[in-house]
Amino acid sequence: MTVLVNAIVTLGMLGIVPAGLLLIDPIGLRRTARIWPFAAAPGALCLWLPRGAPAVALAAVYAVAALALAARVPARLLRARARSLARTPSGGSRPRGGAAAEAAVLTALASPAVAATALVAERAGYRLFGFDLDVLALTVPHFHYAGFTAALVAGLVCRAAAAGPTGGGADRARWAAYSVPGGTLLVLLGYFVDDWAELAGAVVLTAGMWLVALVTWQEIRPTGPDRRTRGLLAVSATVLGATMVLALWWALGEATGIPHPTLTWMAATHGLGNALGFALCSVLAWRRLTAGPRPEETTP
Repeated sequence: MTVLVNAIVTLGMLGIVPAGLLLIDPIGLRRTARIWPFAAAPGALCLWLPRGAPAVALAAVYAVAALALAARVPARLLRARARSLARTPSGGSRPRGGAAAEAAVLTALASPAVAATALVAERAGYRLFGFDLDVLALTVPHFHYAGFTAALVAGLVCRAAAAGPTGGGADRARWAAYSVPGGTLLVLLGYFVDDWAELAGAVVLTAGMWLVALVTWQEIRPTGPDRRTRGLLAVSATVLGATMVLALWWALGEATGIPHPTLTWMAATHGLGNALGFALCSVLAWRRLTAGPRPEETTP
């Protein structure tokens, strides 16, 4: 399991996060995205070393970058609040979906810091807040994918659906953009409470991700500029629907004691599926969507 989890985390650190930053803000975060791999490489390398001082030092390099990214959240929150007030006429309503999408984006920006903190503690062999080292190790991929990538995609879907002509998709996307950050936070709080609290977080997170998959399939995929983009969106939505069933099954089993997959099996199915089928395909698809149509690939 360790080798597979390390490979999944490495993909998240070196590929998914910098690509996702450009999707959040291609201008404001361009420099951060460019230098991110230089900070992420030591973090990825430390995964393959034994626990100890060298691994901790390398993990700390990544933690500094992740904390610097999280430090952008308060300023971005204030700017978003100011823009919202400036655009809202007196007595009028705010743009549909804007606050929800921004909540998801802020969650994405903060999530690598949670993952990096867990990584430093795990590499040091320190049971942070009393958690087992295995729990800390799995927190790292969880907050790169359920934290960063899922929240990022929920925010992108919310923005796109809000700009669309139909209200139903926008409403579902808005609920997803709130549910994914909310479910991620509840899962984190469940670590400190009990398995039932973690199950509640898994239910909320699963509901949010299923909404992301539904809106992606129904609203975003048909508008893809070419067959490859639509295929990537279809794969990401389909895989997401399946992998979240596994997440819900595992959380339910932990809380109730019913038979459920082992962590090794979850890494090979839920983890690998989310990394390749959902996260990678989603980021590639949204990069193509934001780059505009490719006439030579567009299906007549």
